[in-house]
Amino acid sequence: MSIELHTWDTPNGRKISVALEEMGLPYSVKTVNITKGEQHAADFLRISPNNRIPTIVDSDGPEGAPISVFESGAILLYLGEKTGQFLPATLRERVPVLEWLMWQMGGFGPMPGQVHHFRAVEAEADRRYGLERYSNETRRLYRVLDTRLSQVEYVAGALSVADFAILGWAWRHERHQVSLDEFPNVKRWYDALFERPGVQRGFAVKLDDKP
Repeated sequence: MSIELHTWDTPNGRKISVALEEMGLPYSVKTVNITKGEQHAADFLRISPNNRIPTIVDSDGPEGAPISVFESGAILLYLGEKTGQFLPATLRERVPVLEWLMWQMGGFGPMPGQVHHFRAVEAEADRRYGLERYSNETRRLYRVLDTRLSQVEYVAGALSVADFAILGWAWRHERHQVSLDEFPNVKRWYDALFERPGVQRGFAVKLDDKP
């Protein structure tokens, strides 16, 4: 029995490969080439109604029945519940994990994603406006994260799925036109996570169909 990870080599995809490696779960990768529109295929739509990667299919789901889970945040929570790892059992300890996971899903992902988009826009006026708007917000979010990490080792105190979620996007900081040297607490956290063998394996696993 293993989990099928339907994904592509993106920040959201890397969140899940890192979590699976850190949790020691067996899994296989099913690439979904989003550059070719494979996310719109009918078979994929059945497990991901929003036509977005990643999605997992767990053949050994609750009560032993198969289950599919879409949306990377939901997948991280599911895997944390399934394994009892990186997701605290008590409500008080779980709250900061949920807060910082939602922070990533609602901001530190959508905003840097807009930076990625506007960097590729050809019209100079449109590109300039979009980059200024979303780069400023992205840098604000890095400052929020840096302030938080000046107070704690990991975003929720102990290492959790929230760290994996945020790391997926911090991994692309160069594309955000952000130097981690400007955010020393983020850099300390980032470097520490990449020293973990599970994180290294999660970023090394092939998530595309490129040669």
